[in-house]
Amino acid sequence: MEDDVEEHIEAWERELPWLDPVKEAIFVRLAILARHTQQLRRDTLAEDGLPHWQFKILMKLRRLGPPYAASPSQLADVLGLTRGALSARLAPMEEAGLIDRTSDTADRRRVHVRLTEAGSAAFEQQAGREDRDESVLLEALTVDERQTLAELLRRLVLAAETR
Repeated sequence: MEDDVEEHIEAWERELPWLDPVKEAIFVRLAILARHTQQLRRDTLAEDGLPHWQFKILMKLRRLGPPYAASPSQLADVLGLTRGALSARLAPMEEAGLIDRTSDTADRRRVHVRLTEAGSAAFEQQAGREDRDESVLLEALTVDERQTLAELLRRLVLAAETR
């Protein structure tokens, strides 16, 4: 069974005889899969009414493990945001009950951003939907093929990150 990539490769092979069709097929298909998964995530977030940037903040807090809290400066650093940009994003999340901002008991000048039960539930719902969507996509592969693909992609990521 052929996909649209076959036609793409045939056209470019005529125009660029030096083109490696296997390499081209790999990178075009990776790009298609990346676009597809990004769209699935956007659609799922839109269904829940959760903006992507809010999901990223919830995810970063959840990834920290219990007590699911960080200082605003730590959170800004891991998100690649300025302190001001983060502060502007935290306000609506706090109003929605997804996070709490509390003063440190030992030093009231210090603030902690903490994931609330509602924030944790919103994260779990989104993560669960993403997991289901990704599982449906991977049903095209056997368990062994998935493991092989994961290993091959790991090697490519390592090669890209060490360049």
